[in-house]
Amino acid sequence: MKLLLDSTRCQGYGLCQEPAPELVELDEWGYARVRENTVPQSGGEAAAAAVAACPNSALRLVK
Repeated sequence: MKLLLDSTRCQGYGLCQEPAPELVELDEWGYARVRENTVPQSGGEAAAAAVAACPNSALRLVK
């Protein structure tokens, strides 16, 4: 599974980072960056929570 970010949709709310700090980091302005787009088996729930937390649908999971 991969975690993908559409950076043009990110508005810098930072809500995605809280449920998945091992997958998503924030830059100095609060915009999201995916640390590693391949989600480990143990990170599936956190990745799904990060996707759900984004109010602008900037993150998505693909298989």
